[in-house]
Amino acid sequence: MSNATGRPPGPVQPHDHGYRDNIAQVEPYGIDHIPDAERHGKPSSQFFIWFAAGLNFPIMLLGFSAASLGLSMGAAVSAIVVGALVGATAMGVLSRMGVHLGVPQQMQARGPLGFVGNLVPVAYINVFAGVGWAAVTIILGGKALGVLIGIPFWVCAVLLAGLQLTVAVFGYNMIHYLERILTFVLLALFVLVTVVALRRGSSFLAADPSASGYHGPVGGWITLAGHFLAFLIAWLPFASDYSRYLPSTPGISRRAGLLTALGNFLTLTWLGITGAVLAGASDSTDPIAALKDLTGPWAVPAMLAILLSSFSQNFLNVYGGAISLQTLGLPFRRSTCVTFICLAALGVSIWAADGIYTSFEVFLNLTAYFIAPYVAVLLIDYHVGPRKDRSRIPELYDRNRVLEWGFVAWAAGALAAVPFWNSHLYTGFVAADHPEWGELSYYVGFAVAALVHLATRRLPPLWHRSPTPHPTDEARPDEDDRPLTDSKA
Repeated sequence: MSNATGRPPGPVQPHDHGYRDNIAQVEPYGIDHIPDAERHGKPSSQFFIWFAAGLNFPIMLLGFSAASLGLSMGAAVSAIVVGALVGATAMGVLSRMGVHLGVPQQMQARGPLGFVGNLVPVAYINVFAGVGWAAVTIILGGKALGVLIGIPFWVCAVLLAGLQLTVAVFGYNMIHYLERILTFVLLALFVLVTVVALRRGSSFLAADPSASGYHGPVGGWITLAGHFLAFLIAWLPFASDYSRYLPSTPGISRRAGLLTALGNFLTLTWLGITGAVLAGASDSTDPIAALKDLTGPWAVPAMLAILLSSFSQNFLNVYGGAISLQTLGLPFRRSTCVTFICLAALGVSIWAADGIYTSFEVFLNLTAYFIAPYVAVLLIDYHVGPRKDRSRIPELYDRNRVLEWGFVAWAAGALAAVPFWNSHLYTGFVAADHPEWGELSYYVGFAVAALVHLATRRLPPLWHRSPTPHPTDEARPDEDDRPLTDSKA
């Protein structure tokens, strides 16, 4: 979408719905650019939302996997810290992009990939990730609720999905409000779980070459660090979604990025190490059973921590998944998209409840393999390319920009990573021939995508359609692409 000079129009200023910091109002914006009048909140909100989301049992699952990799406690701890640090830093950078642009992360990717070029990674990576993560968390929360009150799993899953749907429909302000409350509640519960686990645990992990997933000390270390990096890689396409309402000033942007990184890093390292302690202190191969056995008389608050943490994470999963559906250009209200994501996650959770632990690792890999090159293209486009220029925001809503070279870079990175895949679903020939190298797929995919995008980003557009002028296009460039909002319901 451009004017007669070929340059895009000025910054997008969609309709002001008066949303501000109103918690009880259903969020009226979907994939819209957030107007300056609606910008509100403090950078500290980014710490609370990501700290609460990270207080989650799946992170303990990842730490628990150190035992199957045959790692010693020292090696496990260092791998967890490094993987969490790299992932948290990337989260902080992407969060700052949301403050500056006021646009969801996946909409930002339309810049370097084009409208159609962005459909494949959004449809697979982000919708798949939103549904998959929501299902994983419903399964874990449902199992914990079943332990607490003794009702069938499917009933627990329906209850959890219904509550999470309600909050996600209300949207951004309600999610931030509840995540702040959950931060303090979950902090107390997980501190209790950690203290009990450390006091009752009688041993720490020792190096075990006979472990089922042993790749050698280096390969195992790289794989475990990759697990924690992959956990945050799966969140990366949603980072800007929860910072895009903040006022766009350099100081707020900088603090929001730092607090986003800190919130993620603290929870990943803390609960990851706790999971490794659980693995060394229990004979059970089921982490929930291990936690229940280890906490003994404190099992009820431990199960309550798992249950409540399913909300802190799934508010974001369901909301982000709905944004993904709207980014595809589907003409649905945000509330309709939220309902679809919740129902899909509920169905998957009931279907996959029995094989959750193996499925979790496969799912984690399948998202991270494709998201890593996607994020590489996003970062290059913003920090090296033109995306910091807010006057170019209307390009993100221009469907005539069908395909850009960033799609080629993403596809090249994704394909280059395939020989390095190291998953129960598929093992690439490089990973099979060199198991001692561990999981290198994320790094290869990221590097190749970054290099290809740097080499191609100045080439002429790959595929642009001739624009069809409309008298309102330049005044409201977001309207063609914006689904009906909840305010019209």
